[in-house]
Amino acid sequence: MTDYRVSARRIDSHGSLAVAKKAEIVLDTDLAGRSDAMNPVELLLSALAACMLKGIERVTPLLQFQLQGAEVYLEGIRQDVPPKLTLIRYRIEVDSDETDARLDLLHRNVLKYGTISNTLSAAVPLEGSLIRKV
Repeated sequence: MTDYRVSARRIDSHGSLAVAKKAEIVLDTDLAGRSDAMNPVELLLSALAACMLKGIERVTPLLQFQLQGAEVYLEGIRQDVPPKLTLIRYRIEVDSDETDARLDLLHRNVLKYGTISNTLSAAVPLEGSLIRKV
């Protein structure tokens, strides 16, 4: 078992600060919102993006998969009452000359072994694809 620890504190009515290890992230906790920090949904989507990118880093050596780069694009669909995400859409773009079958293999592995993707998919549908960057 691995455990993770994060602490967060209110700075003022416009923002908060989250700390993990030696890293800090300014949080948008202002009711009016702010453009220089991520709100809770954007942080959740960022965690999923990081999970997918880390998964790519983890499985490419195992699969001997050649790629020059990867990008993840996410969209969360939120309902108001009760407030919750009802769908997360994603698109993973990889810069690679691998075959379509190998792209599919990478996609399956990224989803299968991702802590955040597995956790979120139990709570909200994840819908998306892994494609070759054009």
